[in-house]
Amino acid sequence: MKTKELELYLNDLLEVSRFKDYCPNGLQVQGRAEVTHIVTGVTASLALIDAAIEAGADTILVHHGYFWKNEDARVIGQKHARLKKLLAADINLLAFHLPLDNHAELGNNAQLGLQLGIAPNGRFSDDQLGWTGTLPQPMPLRAFAAHVGGVLDREPLAIGDPKQMVRSVGWCTGGAQGYFAAAVAAGVDVYISGEVSEPTTHLARESGVSYIAAGHHATERYGIRAVGEHLAQRFDLRHTFIDIPNPV
Repeated sequence: MKTKELELYLNDLLEVSRFKDYCPNGLQVQGRAEVTHIVTGVTASLALIDAAIEAGADTILVHHGYFWKNEDARVIGQKHARLKKLLAADINLLAFHLPLDNHAELGNNAQLGLQLGIAPNGRFSDDQLGWTGTLPQPMPLRAFAAHVGGVLDREPLAIGDPKQMVRSVGWCTGGAQGYFAAAVAAGVDVYISGEVSEPTTHLARESGVSYIAAGHHATERYGIRAVGEHLAQRFDLRHTFIDIPNPV
């Protein structure tokens, strides 16, 4: 398919026009006019670009792209190295940030809930990015944290009473520790995000709502892969998901 057709389809699928984001969503770096092989990954790092070139891809689709609000606009250093590789290889780069977090089926939050076996039942934040759901049966925080770690293949940091029984869950992938207070107000037993900040510990202890920091990268692997699989099936494209390890 044509690159422009792909961008327009994804803009519509992910409802890009609904979001005021921290970066441009859609086509960020123009490459070949025809798309046949898409590589998906969490972040458009140099390692992902190299892997995509080695795989023979013409298009890279990521959650974390470039040109973030308030970043240095000069094409130097890290940005120069990345753009130079993309342009030399004539590879398209498409990125979708908040729209990918939000999508009800293919999004990061939807896919994380699916992976963890949480049945979604609502949203708790004003921007609708925070999700709530329930576990099939209550379990101690210690057991649930171990389950999260086993699914994500990364040991999470769990803050709370290990013996606390949890069933209602709030979550928002990535760096969404700022949603914790809203999750507490929503009445969940435990909140999951990717990162944790110093005040989070105190809020967890004082509110009685446990907090699980499961990794920014680890919690956001599944949405972009799901979008790639969707595109491959719908348009008969080749798709390769490449996970560049990231401990954060």
